[in-house]
Amino acid sequence: MTTVAVLGPGAVGGVFAVPLAGAGVRVVCVARPATAEAIRREGLTVVRRGEELHARPEAVDELDEEVDVLLVTVKAPYLDDALERIGAEPAVVVPLLNGIEHVHRIRALLGGRTVAASVGRLQAYRESPTSVAQMTRAPVVTLAGNGELARLFEAAGAEVRVGRDEGTVLWEKAARLAPLAAATSLTRQPVGELRIDPEWRGRLQAAVAEACAVAAADGAPLDPADEWAIIEAMPPDLTTSTARDVAAGRLSELDAITGAVVRAARRLEVDAPALEQLLVEAEERCQPSLR
Repeated sequence: MTTVAVLGPGAVGGVFAVPLAGAGVRVVCVARPATAEAIRREGLTVVRRGEELHARPEAVDELDEEVDVLLVTVKAPYLDDALERIGAEPAVVVPLLNGIEHVHRIRALLGGRTVAASVGRLQAYRESPTSVAQMTRAPVVTLAGNGELARLFEAAGAEVRVGRDEGTVLWEKAARLAPLAAATSLTRQPVGELRIDPEWRGRLQAAVAEACAVAAADGAPLDPADEWAIIEAMPPDLTTSTARDVAAGRLSELDAITGAVVRAARRLEVDAPALEQLLVEAEERCQPSLR
């Protein structure tokens, strides 16, 4: 039997842990002691567009056994603390974080084979330590690889796509998310409101074009028109998890997403004034939430 550990069974982790356990996969959730105890006591529930899914995965606060796959689903500000909970080498590690910098750090700290991946078309939030609300349909998982991993995510109900390489998998999402994370956090407005505002539409289009230029300089050529078409197709009420965290006064992924793209632009000597200005304004607005 395949054993999958989920490091950080929050919104994203829960969306995969519950259906995997329901499909007969052995799932071990790795969480803080209080959360692990709650999962052992109550199990995990995902409410997906009116449908309630429930499972009783195993739960530990430290992983001291080898597993076939480790899904890293914590958010960037909590990554280093979470990785200290892994005491055994997984065969395969799949980070499902936003941004472009985390894969190298995870690869350096954990053994095994690290496979870059990204999650799209997913809007979910944790209602309690044991309950997740999923507002969107099946998520899209893009992998820098295929085979057994693709089948594993399909068993979790995801639509699986295979990216050309690691850089493309990471940049394809980061190029549109970096502008959106900053803009939605700064304005507290959903994507639909930003799209119909002439000023914000122009700012976002410029920032997406810059992010694609940075991606190209990093070896991952992207078409800004394709990235903008994805934004155009997003539900009008869609926001970002970064904006939700900022609004709630929690640590956010603004630096890990938008900040990482700006740092890459500077490293690769690509001009990105629209992105840099978005980051400056968002950090000024969000700073009280980050202290």
